[in-house]
Amino acid sequence: MSYVDGFVLAVPKARLEDYKALARLAGSVWKEHGALAYVECTGDDTPYGELTSFPRAVQAKDDEIVIFSWIVYPSRAARDEINAKVMADPRLKSDASKVPFDGKRMIFGGFEAFVEL
Repeated sequence: MSYVDGFVLAVPKARLEDYKALARLAGSVWKEHGALAYVECTGDDTPYGELTSFPRAVQAKDDEIVIFSWIVYPSRAARDEINAKVMADPRLKSDASKVPFDGKRMIFGGFEAFVEL
């Protein structure tokens, strides 16, 4: 079974094209280093829930859009090796103040797949 890193974050609508450019670069770097799949999605139907929701989880503001993304790896061990290579890759080195989202509000985690159809 594969291993998946999942992410939810909020991006200012005014910076969405900047984020998409970063995502395209990041996706190519992850794939080059061995990721099986790299997917980034913009929220299209993400209502603000009374108790829980994607926008609530990342404290999305009215001028922000929710991003839901995931990266698929062959295994947890492969993920750890791939992520080490990605984090060392100079193409993804940037000034944190120029990143087009607030990383403090990003939700992320690693998941072991148990159903793959």
